[in-house]
Order: sequence, then structure tokens, then C-alpha cells
Amino acid sequence: MRETFNRKIVIEDGTEILGYAFGSEREAVVELVFNTSMVGYQEIISDPSYTDQAVVMTYPLIGNYGINDDDYETKLPSIAGLIVRQYNDEPSNFRSSHTLSEIMKKYGIVGVYGLDTRKLARHIRNYGSCKAIITSAQKDTAEALAYLKKYTMPHDQVPRVTATEIHSMGKPESKYHVVAVDCGMKLNIPRMMAKKNCYVTIVPYDTSAEKILSLKPDGIFLSNGPGDPTDVEVLINNLKKLIGKKPIFGICLGHQMLALAYGAKTYKLKFGHRGGNHPVKNLLTDKLEITSQNHSYAVDVESIKNTKLEITHINLLDNTVEGMRCKEDFVTSVQYHPESAPGPQDSAYLFDIFTQMMDEWKGGQANA
Repeated sequence: MRETFNRKIVIEDGTEILGYAFGSEREAVVELVFNTSMVGYQEIISDPSYTDQAVVMTYPLIGNYGINDDDYETKLPSIAGLIVRQYNDEPSNFRSSHTLSEIMKKYGIVGVYGLDTRKLARHIRNYGSCKAIITSAQKDTAEALAYLKKYTMPHDQVPRVTATEIHSMGKPESKYHVVAVDCGMKLNIPRMMAKKNCYVTIVPYDTSAEKILSLKPDGIFLSNGPGDPTDVEVLINNLKKLIGKKPIFGICLGHQMLALAYGAKTYKLKFGHRGGNHPVKNLLTDKLEITSQNHSYAVDVESIKNTKLEITHINLLDNTVEGMRCKEDFVTSVQYHPESAPGPQDSAYLFDIFTQMMDEWKGGQANA
């Protein structure tokens, strides 16, 4: 006979869902979102962009290949929770060193399994990303709802996940020196850049424009990260000083902040884009890419018309902006994740475009 439910998800609209615990059993207030990826739960739980969020996995079986020591996207995961249909605590994988539940307990990540996750994903799709509390099954629902009502979700995610000091990755003798502004950067980004002959100096999100330029980069990279891009005002103001000074490449939150620096606007999507199967059209080549995505906010398409930016990519599911550039300023950005961890490899060429921009910039400077 199966044990009694011991965990409960209470959503701000009054919906109550029962399940079983794995990972940390602390109480947590979260933003509920869903991800449609079939694999990659280790990369998902260690992606800083999920700070304060609990991810509902629509793929039903999670945990079956365990956790290994090489595929983390950050050293200190900050995701709030993981919600799955079926949890496997006996992984079969020669690379596995820990179970998923062990790592979730270590980092205080709450887990719930044994519920209809596809039904919950449809609820989020219809209602929108929503505030919820994950707690003991015995907690009074009225009490939980009262606590949710008065709880304000934080807006300090980027300061919590940024680098605490300047450090470097890659080989100093590499052809390109890139300064990466860390807003919650996934580790596969500097790994990919290292493969493109880049030495990456990683700096905290609030590093001044003057300090960034003093590091003498060939290019500047703006990383992914959690939360509302308008909360990161200090970086937006620094970008206004950096645009036109060096080639700039932005991904996800970096893409949104570039838009804001140019005078465009951003807005929150109803339920965001999260998964490894989102179709994007490259308007410059007329080709389709299947992309990895994780974001709650998007750039307002109408607001771009009043800037120097041009749209380069669109999402074929909802026609949202997925890429921009300003050729005059050597600036390019995408909303999705070309580092693809997890996800398809269709968009890795974007790192080549960044190195080409740096080559063209250096060539232009030499001829000036």
C-alpha cells in the first residue's frame, strides 16, 4: 500500500495539489513555471536563471541517470524547486556520482513527485506563471493562501547569483579576450567560448563601464540571468557607456538589457518559454533553428522600431523577438541559448558570429 501524501503545492488561485517529497523538505514560496525538455534536469537545477522558481517537468520520468560532477551550470544552484511525475532514486549511468535527491537536499531545493505534471503545466499555461507555496501536506490551505497573499517575491536575483570577484576561464594565450558580465551565467557559455579560442574574464554584474574597458577586451559578453531585466538598472546604465566601444554579444537577460539600453521596452510573458524544442526563424538566412529557451520576459517588438536595432530572429510559436543586432555598433543578441545546456546544437554558430565581429572590429581599428 502506497504511503500517505506528505507534500502539498498551494497555488495563489486556491488550487491545491498533493504529492510526495524528495530533495529538501523545507517550506518554500516559489514562482511555478514549466519546462518541456526530455533530458537535462541537472543543467536545469543548476541554471541560475531559475532562481526562486520551481520547475514543473512535463517529461514524466526524472532522476534515472543521476547527477555527475561535470555537467553543472553553476557551482551553487539557486533554483527553488523541481516538480516531477515520477522520480527515480536508483540511477543507472556510469557517470553518476549522486542521486538527484541528494543534490537537491544539499542545496535546499524542494521536490515533489507523484502528481499529474502535464495537468499542472496546462494550469500554468492557462493561468500564467504563478506564485505558490510548497509545504507539508498537513498545512492548513487557508493559512497557506493567507501567507502567499502577503508574500512579495524578491527582485534581487541577479545580485545573489553574480560573480563575487573578477576571475578568468580559458587559456590566456587565446586569440580573443572577452569580458563576460555575469548576471547568473551558465558555465557552458565560457566553455563554448574557450572552444572558439577565447580567454574569458568574468566580472560581477555591477562592474563599471570604465573598469570593463580597462581590462582591454576584444569583445564584451552579457550573460543570461534570472528575474526582471528592469531590476538591473546599474548594468543598463553601464551598457549605454559601452555600446559602440567594443563588440557586444548578449544572451537571454543580456539580450533584454541591450534592448533597454537602446531605448526599447520589455514585458513579462504569460508563462514564459522553457524547453529544448522551440522553433526560431533566422530572418537573415531564412533558416529554422530548434532552440533551447529559458526566459520569463521578452522585448516588445513595437518598441524596437524607435531604436537603432533591427530584429534578426523571431519565435515561430508566438512571433516574439528572439534576436537583434545593430551593425553600426557591432552589437548582436539572442533571447535563446546557443550554448544549449541542455538542448539542441543548432545555434552554436552564434559564437562564430561573435568572433567574426571581434575580427572585423580589430581590422577596422587597425585601418583607422
